[in-house]
Amino acid sequence: MRWLLLLCLLFGLWQAALAEPQLPAREVPVLLINGAVGPATADYITKGITSAGEAGAPLVLIRMDTPGGLDTSMREIIRAIVNSPIPVATYVSPSGGRAASAGAFILLASHVAAMAPGTNVGAATPVQMGAPAAPGAEPEGEAKDEPGSDKANGSKSGSASERKALNDAIAYIRSLAEMRGRNADWAEAAVRDADSLSAQAALAQDVIDIVARDSADLLAQLNGRTIQVGAAEIRLDTTGMVLAEVEPDWRTRLLAAITDPNIALILMMIGAYGLLFEFMNPGDLYPGTIGAICLLIGLYALSALPVNYAGIALIVLGMALMAAEAFSPSFGILGIGGVVAFGLGATIMFDTDIPEFRIAVPVLGAVAVASLGATLLTMRLALKSRQAKVVSGREQMVGATGRIVDWNGSSGHVHIHGERWRATGGAAFHIGQLVRVVAIDGLTLTLEPAA
Repeated sequence: MRWLLLLCLLFGLWQAALAEPQLPAREVPVLLINGAVGPATADYITKGITSAGEAGAPLVLIRMDTPGGLDTSMREIIRAIVNSPIPVATYVSPSGGRAASAGAFILLASHVAAMAPGTNVGAATPVQMGAPAAPGAEPEGEAKDEPGSDKANGSKSGSASERKALNDAIAYIRSLAEMRGRNADWAEAAVRDADSLSAQAALAQDVIDIVARDSADLLAQLNGRTIQVGAAEIRLDTTGMVLAEVEPDWRTRLLAAITDPNIALILMMIGAYGLLFEFMNPGDLYPGTIGAICLLIGLYALSALPVNYAGIALIVLGMALMAAEAFSPSFGILGIGGVVAFGLGATIMFDTDIPEFRIAVPVLGAVAVASLGATLLTMRLALKSRQAKVVSGREQMVGATGRIVDWNGSSGHVHIHGERWRATGGAAFHIGQLVRVVAIDGLTLTLEPAA
């Protein structure tokens, strides 16, 4: 048995020695940009590039199809690409996809710019989002696409802040194109005139490096290319590379959920009503705790999104008026005014043409209807309370009945609600007689015989 085991071991070693050595597969992380570029996308891309660099990946591939997005998020992604220790290739796919607005900036900033047939790039004109700044002030909003505007047509009209935003975007995209040795004149036209190109036209005008049918074709065309990464030149060897799609982690998914303007608005409403119910019923704890958490999360989402401060002011005013209706019923004037102010504020709070960063009309209608329902419920309770019989306080004593405890002449004492009161009356009452209170003066009751 020992000899048999030894022979098996020797045979296995012999087979291993005869086998051809297999190179380990090199994984290329694939990061996805689908839809508008926002805070969650920036967090996902920057973390993916950083992790790939720390893991020593040979390349990072960003597969992109975006209509544009927020300026701050775009710049955060570009900083991660420019400072990456490894090459970053951005691939606009699938066919029918686009790299518009912020996507054009990201594509031009990448070490390798590639597109699939049937895609397009461009339309990168910035448009101020939110309330316009004062003349001479720095732009405070974010950027979005709006081809056909005065700025897109190269007009010099507009406020100083708009001209600053346009010139800043032109200088930024030219610097990115020049850094990568790409067509800086077309990059300027993409911002100034909202120019766009198809994949083949972009390749012919030296805007991109590769037109690839799919990811495998892209890796094949990348093989042997020399890429400038920082001060070093890296020669790509894509032989044996394996693409591995990187899924967003739970933090990125949570950030994507709460930075949805519809979710942010709903969270703020839950927070406001939770605190309102807690103030109306101190000690319940549940409404106050849940409301405070939702309100803080909603405010965090607003801090990460471009907002119009006039819209936020109207929302705050609407909440204040609805709360005033609950505490000081005005039979609908304050409550309905609050609903109108809240609806107008929610409508203009996110001023953008990008669907992912607009409040959906059904959500806005549902929130407005819920607020109006709460106001009408408050009005109904207020009217009902005015018609109801008083059950406590001085007013409740008038009309109450009790029995005489002792009586002498026109005054004595009566027992009402378990209490002994001093009383007067125009008749001579006897002990135990049933009487009714007709008036109260200080701590003295005026009585009459009960029916």
